[in-house]
Amino acid sequence: MTTVEPSNGLTHRNIKTHQSEEISGHGRSLVEEEELRRWQKHAQKVKVKVLEQVQDQLSDLLDKALTESVQPFTQMLPTVNGKAAKNPSSRSQRMDDGKVFMARPSMLDELFEINHIRTIYHMFIAVLLIFCMSTLAVDYIDQGRLVLEFDLFFYAFGKLGTVTWAWTVMFAYTLLVPYLTLVFWGSLYHSSSSKLGLSLGTGLVLSAVQTYVLGLFPIFVVVDYQLPPASRFIVIMEQIRFLMKSYSFIRETTPVVMKNTPKEGESPSFPTFSSYLYFLFCPTLIYRESYPRNSHIRWKYVGITLGMILGCVFYGYFILVRLCVPVFRPQTNQPLSKRSMVLAVFHSILPGIMLLLLCFFAFLHCWLNLFGELLRFADRMFYKDWWNSTSFANYYRTWNVVVHDWLYYYGYRDFLWLSKRKFRTAAMLSVFIVSAVVHEYVLTMGFGFFYPVMFCLFAVLGVVLNFTMNDNRQNLVFNVIMWACLFLGQGVQVCLYCQEWYAQIHCPRTGNSFWELVTPRSWSCSYQR
Repeated sequence: MTTVEPSNGLTHRNIKTHQSEEISGHGRSLVEEEELRRWQKHAQKVKVKVLEQVQDQLSDLLDKALTESVQPFTQMLPTVNGKAAKNPSSRSQRMDDGKVFMARPSMLDELFEINHIRTIYHMFIAVLLIFCMSTLAVDYIDQGRLVLEFDLFFYAFGKLGTVTWAWTVMFAYTLLVPYLTLVFWGSLYHSSSSKLGLSLGTGLVLSAVQTYVLGLFPIFVVVDYQLPPASRFIVIMEQIRFLMKSYSFIRETTPVVMKNTPKEGESPSFPTFSSYLYFLFCPTLIYRESYPRNSHIRWKYVGITLGMILGCVFYGYFILVRLCVPVFRPQTNQPLSKRSMVLAVFHSILPGIMLLLLCFFAFLHCWLNLFGELLRFADRMFYKDWWNSTSFANYYRTWNVVVHDWLYYYGYRDFLWLSKRKFRTAAMLSVFIVSAVVHEYVLTMGFGFFYPVMFCLFAVLGVVLNFTMNDNRQNLVFNVIMWACLFLGQGVQVCLYCQEWYAQIHCPRTGNSFWELVTPRSWSCSYQR
């Protein structure tokens, strides 16, 4: 028995040692597992935070990307099917939102990256070369020498000195008077005991001065100095631009001044003068304190764009000289017949649609992109893909986005705000009428005679087509119908305005009575071809 006891004691100690090692090893594994669980929880929290941040950033990016694409449809949706009327709060939110500016290129700049689209541009350049060659050939046959005469061109852009000083007067007024009026009114508004009286008085005085300087003064210059057509259009277009810009500045800044009451001892804050000066030249009619800007100016792009503008001017000159003047210049005393009228309209379709495309490309693409590049203005959405429109409602929204935005925010939307978002049809009609009147005013002052062809096509047929060919028309057949209507409309305008131009020359007015001024001379003048 005594020989066995030491062996039992040793075994017992070994068992304890082994058990203690197992316990310590198990403890370490528990600590490691606990630490692993803590790391897993921490990693899960980090994962959740990262996912939330990524989701927020993606949501912001998607909202920014979808804002402009959804805006045209949401703006006009209540007038199409009324579905948005089910949610008054969302409609109210949309009506209170303003235009969102973002950095984006013009659509044609993107399309010209495609070789197939750029080929169409090359085709138009080839046609211009053909016009030059035909003019040279005709001059050589008629005069025995090669010469490109630009008599009509120099006549149309004559008296540029008068245009320059008239523009300087309008610009100086628009730069100083609206801004100083805002500062004067805003400095007294919050301390005035009669805010309504101060606002009405200031508004009436500013309106009277605006009417005289930006309303009557350009008309006086155009009429009294007998400016030629192109010079007339420059003065009148700048008159309208300054009026729209100054109205947008006052319309956007006065609510901000009224809402931001300064603290005691502080003066009210106003927009900076430099931001207003920038706004007068940047290619938009909606005022903002700041716009998205590019980092640098692409001078090569500026040179190419300027060359395209000059090319478009000469392109239009050759279209008039080769396709319009020989047809409508009267040669005999033959009276105008139905047959000759119909033939003249269809003959005018080609030069009419070419002039339409030239005006679009020269002004809405080249001219606005030129100023946008020089001023590093990043939002180049001056137009959209109007050529793909299957409805005239979409065509009117996408043809000239710059003017459409001004009419929508200050015409259509303000009309709905005043009528408590009722009478949407009346709001749309009022915008159409105002736009038609302004278009007719420009043509009347530019040509020097009243012949409401544009007004009838715009305010009558345009309104009918806007409601009949609306956004519900998605079939591509309606795109063909839209182009056919544009072709015929341009043919009618070119034909009638050319006939009236020569009728005014060969059958001048005998008096200055009202009916003499508004009655087209081509209706009674027998000196027609």
